[in-house]
Amino acid sequence: MAETTAHSEERTRAETAEFLRALADELDGGSGRIRVPIGNKEVQLSPPETIDTEAMVTERSRRLRKDVEQLALTFQWNPAKDTAESDSAATERDSDADREPGSEPTIEGESETDR
Repeated sequence: MAETTAHSEERTRAETAEFLRALADELDGGSGRIRVPIGNKEVQLSPPETIDTEAMVTERSRRLRKDVEQLALTFQWNPAKDTAESDSAATERDSDADREPGSEPTIEGESETDR
């Protein structure tokens, strides 16, 4: 079973930077688990030491409307074995649902600019 948690909101540049810093601090924290706030929910993930990363920028020029720039960051991994096994035992106690073998947190931002 795959479970997706998504939330979209408009943030200031400073709020966006604060969100990214908090995520970076979680990744750099040294514990096996990280907490990622998604709207009014907090998702706990188990990234290993190596994470596949992708950054993609799209720029669109429009004649009749505002130009659009988009930055998409994707981080993908299989959960770290030591924390994934303990999560599996906890999940089996709490629910009969199977845990998805991979996690794909995505952060996307889009801005419209007058050029």
